[in-house]
Amino acid sequence: MSTASSTESSGTESPGTEPTSPAAATAAPSEDRTGRAPGRFGALVDRFAPALGAYAVVKAIGLTVFMLLLSHTGDYLNKQPGRGGGANPWDVLSTWDGVWYQRIAENGYHPQLIPLHGFPLATYYENSAAFFPLYPWLMRLVGTVTGLGSYGSGIVVSVLASLVAAAGIFAIAERLGGFRAGVTAAALWALFPGSGVEWAVYSDSLFVALSAWACYCVMTRRWLTAGVLALVAGLNRPTAAALIAAVSIAALVALVRRTDGVARPLTAMLITPWGLIGYVAWVGWKMGDWGGYFKLQRGAWNRYFDGGASTLRTIMDVITGHWDFWQSNPVPDLIAIALLIALPGLLVLLWRARPPLVLWVYTALTIATALSSNQIFGNISRYLLPAFPLCIGLAFALRRVRTSSLVGLFAMPAIAAGWYAGYALFELGIP
Repeated sequence: MSTASSTESSGTESPGTEPTSPAAATAAPSEDRTGRAPGRFGALVDRFAPALGAYAVVKAIGLTVFMLLLSHTGDYLNKQPGRGGGANPWDVLSTWDGVWYQRIAENGYHPQLIPLHGFPLATYYENSAAFFPLYPWLMRLVGTVTGLGSYGSGIVVSVLASLVAAAGIFAIAERLGGFRAGVTAAALWALFPGSGVEWAVYSDSLFVALSAWACYCVMTRRWLTAGVLALVAGLNRPTAAALIAAVSIAALVALVRRTDGVARPLTAMLITPWGLIGYVAWVGWKMGDWGGYFKLQRGAWNRYFDGGASTLRTIMDVITGHWDFWQSNPVPDLIAIALLIALPGLLVLLWRARPPLVLWVYTALTIATALSSNQIFGNISRYLLPAFPLCIGLAFALRRVRTSSLVGLFAMPAIAAGWYAGYALFELGIP
């Protein structure tokens, strides 16, 4: 496995090429600041602690505000458990998809296609097979080791995975723009619309952790590790297709350019899709219908690829004040519109950071997947949460801002995130 530290400019660089980005000065950031050799635990702590600390502080502020808003309204007491309700404010963190993950962790899978009649948008009963297995597997493992229930295990997995994700985002941004850009990018991911699911019983943090480190491994030409991480991500979410494509395309470029030999990039290409393919095939086999997974998604959850027709139609409805479309949730819908307005600017900032090919492909396909499917429009903020390179472009632009100014700049968004990324998502919408 190669440990070369050169940065990709268009997939990979030639072996021995020195990095030309500002991160060239940060190849051994811990050694520069502490005098300790890279690779030691103390050096890793010194390198990642500021970013993880900034991320954790921002998340803790947002979560506290979220809980205060829940306590203030008390609306969760009048909602059905599992649908934004519960006996305590923190129970909301395990509602919606969290209910399904807990069921899987406790009872496993029973894939079935059971016809449903009398509903215009549903032809099959909902079934847990729509949810991929990696996250509930880890929940069960943590529960076995710690004795925690499914709720506590899910929170533990999500919080730890979010820290791993923040570390990966930091590592990529540091490589592109230096240490300050890395810390800022980690904090920005905590403020992203939809980030309320990062510390909830949801699989999003785990997916971003796998994606960020897979991209980092491509950038550092650790092809086998990148391939394994993409394979494992395919067991976590169907949107891993974007990561699988990004790693595979970058590996193909390396093969064409002969920068890293043949065996390692080729192996990465060959192994990346099998987590995703394997789970979808297993569901189809258990259902007795090889297209069963996709039939379940469309027939029970009304999720399917439509080329962006529903997204465009809903955008027109929202901006003209029509709230009679399927699953309209005015506040989350407006937050989604604001994010879409900001999206071109975030892409421009990402372009200015000169990211490697793997980040471009991953970001573009993640956005395309989110916008080209029929879904709950207000969830676009959550569906774009895996597009972490958008935070890196903004962090790159902010890297010269003084620390005191950054703290002031982040203070109000950190508080507001408890509303727009937490309360609005879970209580005013359906995440």
